[in-house]
Amino acid sequence: MSDDSHSSPLRYQRVVLKLSGESLADAGGRGISSQEMSDIAEQIREAHSSGCQIAIVVGGGNILRGAQFSGSNALVQEATAHYMGMLATVINSLAMQDALETLGLSTRVMSAVPMDKIAETFIRRRAIRHLTKGRVIILAAGIGNPFVTTDTAAAQRALEIDADVVLKATRVDGVYSDDPEKNPHAVLYDQLTYRDVTEKQLRVMDATAIALCQEHSKPILVFNFKKPGSIVRAISGETVGTWIGSEK
Repeated sequence: MSDDSHSSPLRYQRVVLKLSGESLADAGGRGISSQEMSDIAEQIREAHSSGCQIAIVVGGGNILRGAQFSGSNALVQEATAHYMGMLATVINSLAMQDALETLGLSTRVMSAVPMDKIAETFIRRRAIRHLTKGRVIILAAGIGNPFVTTDTAAAQRALEIDADVVLKATRVDGVYSDDPEKNPHAVLYDQLTYRDVTEKQLRVMDATAIALCQEHSKPILVFNFKKPGSIVRAISGETVGTWIGSEK
């Protein structure tokens, strides 16, 4: 990060927090749960109060997934479905904004697709300005183009705003050798390189997001946001989740 706030004990001064749409829903993974939203907002408030600058990228899978319209017999064209998915992320972002402001935080929703009645259009310098002013920014609508996931949007925005790390929030403790919910013998990795992720075909983020982070040496931290205080622990540099970088 390019500002002079390095006197803080935080390991990461500025972060992009990637939340899936499903993280805002109940166990079924659909809709928006007030309790889930409140719990996440409280963790973000705690992290922000420690001095960390936070940008949030939220998915839209709890409302709509573009992939559900893929296939030769789909009524909706795939590109259209991706735009619909972008609108789902805007709905989630507005809900997140109100949840955070209920806790006293100052926020801005910034959309990659202009919709000036409800959100600012994303402008890199303005986003950085909001962060330095102590506002939490919520980055909606991916990067505004179809066929690009919100994982890639998180990596892209992390590069644009010069974030120190991409925090990938999940419901498991990090990156495993296999699906831990299906394979009880799956191994949890403490550290990985980008090459490890690619060669082992680990399901962390999509390949484009990993490639972007690798090209620009932007680290990724995958952790379980369901554990209380996990976001604060992550930004403080405690051992939490799986760290992914150029070298172990």
